[in-house]
Amino acid sequence: MARLLLVEDDDAIAKPLARALAREDFEVTRVSNGTDAVATFRGGNVDLVLLDLTLPDIDGLDVCRRLREIDNTTPIVMLTARSDELDIIVGFDAGADDYLGKPFSMAELTARLRARLRLNQHDDSILVADGLSIDTRARRSTLDGDELHLTPKEYEILVMLMTSRDQVVSRQRILLDLWTGDLEAANRSLDVHMSSLRKKLGEATDTPRFIHTVRGVGFRFEATGA
Repeated sequence: MARLLLVEDDDAIAKPLARALAREDFEVTRVSNGTDAVATFRGGNVDLVLLDLTLPDIDGLDVCRRLREIDNTTPIVMLTARSDELDIIVGFDAGADDYLGKPFSMAELTARLRARLRLNQHDDSILVADGLSIDTRARRSTLDGDELHLTPKEYEILVMLMTSRDQVVSRQRILLDLWTGDLEAANRSLDVHMSSLRKKLGEATDTPRFIHTVRGVGFRFEATGA
């Protein structure tokens, strides 16, 4: 059972949300302010954080930054009523892994949380393949000894593909696990991120080094080296 830290000050939201998450097999610890969130997180025993950005004592973005100073690997999903794209970008820069806008459905929320856990729970903290290396604990990637400067989405796509090495990963799975909102827009965004990722990996379209397109299905990560 995944241990979830819920940081939400509004009882009208937090109490039914905690009950619903418990029914979905999450072990929920709820706190209502940023100070308690940091203290609870520092105590350990947290697999996932669901963080509201509007808190009474510390802004949720600052809470996120403080959590990242303690641990850089535990997934953090933001809850926000802020729809401005800049706020979302700042949230990712603060260390969040995903966000969900209010109002939201429980089905979408639980799907997003489980997707974060799947991405975070694999056996190897170091992924290596033919000169490409990813330290998932430090979220650091290198290619032939040079650091890769990946966006959060590029990093997540690459980790998903590498952890499913030699297997086809469907576009649908990538979209459902890594994006929220309009799937049509997400589909276009995936193409943009994939193109950028391939360029950073030094891949030519006709001679992929790592990421192979399986037409009509998705992508497969292959590498000739270890």
